[in-house]
Amino acid sequence: MGVAVDSDMAAAPVTPGSAAARETPDRRPTRLGLSGRLFLVTVAFVVVAEVLTYVPAVANYRIEWMADRVAAAQVAALVLDGRTGEPVSEALEARLLAGVNARAIAVRGGGAQRLLAIEPMPEMVADTVDLRDVTALSTIRGAWRTLVAPVREPIRVIGEGGVGFDRVEILLDEAPLRTAMIDYALRLLVSSLIIAASAAGLVFVVLQVLIVRPVRRLATSITAFAEDPENAGRIIAPSRRSDEIGQAELALGRMQRILAEQLRQKRRLAELGLAVSKISHELRNLLTGAQLLGDRLEDTADPMVQRVAPRLVATIARAIRFCEATLAYGRVAERSPRLTSTPLAPILSDLPDLAALVAHPVAVQVAASDLRVQADPEQLARALANLVRNAVQALDGAKVAGAEVQVAAVREEPGRVTILVTDNGPGLPARARENLFSPFQGSMRSGGTGLGLPIAAELIGINGGTLTLDAGEGGARFRIVLPEG
Repeated sequence: MGVAVDSDMAAAPVTPGSAAARETPDRRPTRLGLSGRLFLVTVAFVVVAEVLTYVPAVANYRIEWMADRVAAAQVAALVLDGRTGEPVSEALEARLLAGVNARAIAVRGGGAQRLLAIEPMPEMVADTVDLRDVTALSTIRGAWRTLVAPVREPIRVIGEGGVGFDRVEILLDEAPLRTAMIDYALRLLVSSLIIAASAAGLVFVVLQVLIVRPVRRLATSITAFAEDPENAGRIIAPSRRSDEIGQAELALGRMQRILAEQLRQKRRLAELGLAVSKISHELRNLLTGAQLLGDRLEDTADPMVQRVAPRLVATIARAIRFCEATLAYGRVAERSPRLTSTPLAPILSDLPDLAALVAHPVAVQVAASDLRVQADPEQLARALANLVRNAVQALDGAKVAGAEVQVAAVREEPGRVTILVTDNGPGLPARARENLFSPFQGSMRSGGTGLGLPIAAELIGINGGTLTLDAGEGGARFRIVLPEG
């Protein structure tokens, strides 16, 4: 029989092991695609989830292993309790201790203590584990110490007692516990890796099918369409999906169809414009020669020729102007404006001279103004001249009595100047209003080119302003709004 171990013996201090160094992921020089990044993110999340469950599982295994030994010790305590007053043979002690895998078993209850031990009791223990008061932190700390810093001295484990006794204490060697923990940790690690790989692979496949492949299909369609946007075969065919990716496919398909149609239309218009420019150039040369011949006809004394020649010359002159306007519109876009603080008074003072372009009397009234605008003086003058010329020619064609064009500049809002060009003619019909700023379509005057208003709108627009037609009955009023200079 050995010496009894004092139940109030202090446990030896626990020395924690050093923390494992975190490995810094190596950044590859090659770029990962969306699928590779998704795979790495999936693996990272699965590994984190496994770690959060792996560490507590190993720590709980240590507690369960010791709890099993305490349960076996409780059985031995029942044997001791049944042999009260009788000596316990060394053979029975050895069998009981071997069944518990302990150095000693102590049973306490009713103020008495029974002890089973074959070897002499050690003077100190390395650690004390009370299974009646276990926390998660102490469980993980104890498991870490057992695996990283094992001890040679025995550890004391205290557990609940049974019928007739209060508690059971056992002394255990830590080596079998550590061996069992390592075996369990390896088996759990293998199974966790299999589960993690399966989960990551499944999530990766699902993400590939549901997200990565459709997104790659969208990117491929965009790239292929950019290479040949007029090819209808490059337009994406939407799938039957009703989620966000399906909506993106529908939107992309609509955009590609609209853009392809617009590009084809612009290409046809460009080809048509080039042909019209060439025709207008040659036609202008022919008409210039005809105009010279018409000028000579005016010197003829024949009364019939004298009556017809002016009309012929006027018609040829209008045809030449039409050709020149077409060529001007078909040239390269207007130059960038040279924005300066431009006074309106000098530009407006030149507008009344445009009344001399027509035979029918038309008055061009300009209200005095000291306002300034931020614009290119030359381009602003051209835009106003186009508007006033159109108004004068419209009044001449309508033969309006008391025909008048009024030009005025006002400050209707802070930082903006409004220029109003108003005439008292019959106004514009609905058909003309719909295509007012479209080239070759907005003219309602015989012999007109339909280019004056589109050119004026372009000039005002590149100067940071707007050109609009005010709604109203009788006459027409165009409104130009520009930044104040």
